[in-house]
Amino acid sequence: MDDERRHDSDHDRVMSIVRSSDNTVRPVPHQAAHLHLSKWPGHAAAAWGVLFAVPSFVWATGDTFGAQSTVSPSLVKLARDGVPWFLTVLVVTGFLKLFGALVGIGLTQPRGSRISRLMVFCGGGAATLLTWHGSLFVVHGALVESGAVSVEPDLAGLTDWYLYLWGPWFVIGGLMFAVATALYVRQRGGDRRKLRLYGTVGALGALVLSLASTATGIG
Repeated sequence: MDDERRHDSDHDRVMSIVRSSDNTVRPVPHQAAHLHLSKWPGHAAAAWGVLFAVPSFVWATGDTFGAQSTVSPSLVKLARDGVPWFLTVLVVTGFLKLFGALVGIGLTQPRGSRISRLMVFCGGGAATLLTWHGSLFVVHGALVESGAVSVEPDLAGLTDWYLYLWGPWFVIGGLMFAVATALYVRQRGGDRRKLRLYGTVGALGALVLSLASTATGIG
């Protein structure tokens, strides 16, 4: 009789453990799915960077395919004529876009403290810089389309490209970096405060750079 009671007690204990184990395991698939979904903005930002780098390297070779009707004629001429300083700018910007792709990949999973700060700093800066310039293209294009602003005749045909292609393309890239950076910071637990600071500094630095380039007519 005592053996049966001990057996029943052991059985209940096993069942309790199984139920407890089952209760702790159940959230895992949901958590894994959440972590998987949190990675897609970083991958999207990386893909954006790679795709955007391709035209820079192609145009740096002097091949202006796709640029004749979508980019300012003066810039097309610089690429076609192989002006050294402009080709250098194209190559450098191409590598910067590839670096942006690495930042996007870096924001897909936890890194060490230093790398995390660098990724969040760059992610915040990229989000601000891209969104700012994309918004400028869209606003300017909308003003031209409405007749509130006039442009030179040889640039009139570019308005739609900047309004419907380049502007939204920059904004989409900026939003991808913003979402990837925000999700990365949220997953870092105790490091959130420091990472938010680095992200804010990166965003403010990019905003100052954007305002300066706009004011001087460089960007």
